[in-house]
Amino acid sequence: MANISERWAEFRPSKALWLWSCVGCVAATMIIGFTWGGWVTGGTATEMATDAREDARAELVANLCVENFISSPNAPQLLADLKEASSWERDDFIEDGGWAQISGLKNQVSAANDLCAEQLAAMEEVPARPVDPNLSATPANNKEG
Repeated sequence: MANISERWAEFRPSKALWLWSCVGCVAATMIIGFTWGGWVTGGTATEMATDAREDARAELVANLCVENFISSPNAPQLLADLKEASSWERDDFIEDGGWAQISGLKNQVSAANDLCAEQLAAMEEVPARPVDPNLSATPANNKEG
């Protein structure tokens, strides 16, 4: 009886076996690559890039909205009013206030209103604004000489 190494040395696969072995390896590689390897098709990659761009744009406008909101002179009262509003009315509250309106944009980002309202509703109170000493200086105080 021949051992495994002798049987392996004598083995001569047919062309069909080689072909199907290659096809099986290609199929296994693709299955592993698309399920666990993170591969995606071109259409999926384009869709993911579009979604990421829209999400980033909405987050940027929402952050600007929060900054505009807390910079308002009556921000503490507005924050209380926002928190009293129901969750489905908050985006309308933000839209009516105009805090998410960015002048350079042709089309306003509608998802930004929801994000802005969520960020503001999560705040306990309006954060204190640091005072810039350069803004309070008058030209009379800055005389040289």
